Amino acid sequence: MNNLSDLATSRATARSVQLSKMKLTSIAAAGAAAVLAVTLAGHASAASTEATQAKPTVVLVHGAWANNAAWAGVIERLQSDGYTVDAPPNPLRSLKGDAGFIADYLKTIPGSVVLVGHSYGGMVISNAATGDPNVKALVYVDAFAPAAGESALGLDSTRPGSALGAGPHKVFNFAPFPGAAKGDAELYVKPSVFVQAFANDLPRKTAAVLAATQAPAVFSALTAKSGPPAWKTIPSWYLLGTIDKAIPPAVQLFMARRAHSHITEVKAGHLSMISQPAAVTKVILEAARSVTG
Repeated sequence: MNNLSDLATSRATARSVQLSKMKLTSIAAAGAAAVLAVTLAGHASAASTEATQAKPTVVLVHGAWANNAAWAGVIERLQSDGYTVDAPPNPLRSLKGDAGFIADYLKTIPGSVVLVGHSYGGMVISNAATGDPNVKALVYVDAFAPAAGESALGLDSTRPGSALGAGPHKVFNFAPFPGAAKGDAELYVKPSVFVQAFANDLPRKTAAVLAATQAPAVFSALTAKSGPPAWKTIPSWYLLGTIDKAIPPAVQLFMARRAHSHITEVKAGHLSMISQPAAVTKVILEAARSVTG
């Protein structure tokens, strides 16, 4: 009888030990799974952080008779996609000085840069980015993409169709400024020309406000000769407005092809970043993803 009792006790003890081992194994497995989950989450978080950090900064340079507020719709979209965006003011005083201002500004930005220019801003970025290793892509938005020795007004007159071809005094109001060289002046586009040629695809009330708030460009900045262009060594993208009456589409196409740019045509006037911000943003994102991808 004692033998049977001892056997039962022995079996109960063995079963208890086995259950304890099973519990310990389960606890260990659960712990390992938890550690693995935390590790994977950490890796995913790190990967996400690295991806965010890898995105280039987008720098937007406005053209003549505009200001950096013109980029508002584009900035909002780029920021929603997680990009850092800067839109420094373009002084519009002289081509060399304007390019030098933007070149110095670029030196304050760590990491890769996508540099975007609209209209005369294309002249500026073509000079500012030359020799800068951090500028990985150029984007021209209805912009001048000059070769060495070319000027903005000179390029604009190479093909028919520009409203600026009517002659400076029919297109601009001339305003003197302190320290101006003889014959130089600040140029304001006449309101009627601005509405018809620069903002022809915008509501007239919007166009009238833009004409009233335009930033003047100095005449000599528009006739100054460009230096060696950055597009010869940096990949470029070009958004071409097919109903642009300020820089004729034929002039834009010539410059874009010469620069071997990736060309996107959009039915837009000269201020496409205002009338077609989604299309402009899409082209900038294509350039930016080529840098990160």
